[in-house]
Amino acid sequence: MLAKICVVTGAVVAGFLLLVAMQPDGYRVQRSAKLAAPLSTVFEHVNDFHKWEGWSPWAKLDPAMKTTFEGPTQGKGAIYHWVGNSDVGEGRMTILESTPPSKILIKLEFMKPFESLCETTFTFAPDGTKTDVSWDMTGSNNFMSKVMQVFVSMDKMVGGDFEKGLENLKRATEGTPSK
Repeated sequence: MLAKICVVTGAVVAGFLLLVAMQPDGYRVQRSAKLAAPLSTVFEHVNDFHKWEGWSPWAKLDPAMKTTFEGPTQGKGAIYHWVGNSDVGEGRMTILESTPPSKILIKLEFMKPFESLCETTFTFAPDGTKTDVSWDMTGSNNFMSKVMQVFVSMDKMVGGDFEKGLENLKRATEGTPSK
């Protein structure tokens, strides 16, 4: 009987490990929005980390979150570091590329609750008097990320936050109150 339990348990563990191994090596989360605001205004709200508190979907999750800024006020080399509760964790963003008014590339490092490194890209395009914004995050899946992917995808984990953030950015740049 003990031998059967060991065989069944071994088969379940092997099956789960096979399922984990079959998960993709990388992930991508992308959301887009059209904002009734000038391209320069929208770009400025993303290019300056000091303005993120007004639209970031995570800023309101921990009102006591501690933030620090390093480097230039905005653009390439600007750094934003945060330490917060379990909802926001700890991390750092560094603007690697700032190409006004079309693109911002950010290195995003999470330290807590788990370590992770990814790239986030914002692209902006004029559409008459409006601005099209795309928010894109890509990264690699290590073993633990692949285990998590078995249960929930990065798109499901973060996509809703991107949608909230773009809605908040819309309000901030269009001059309407944020929720």
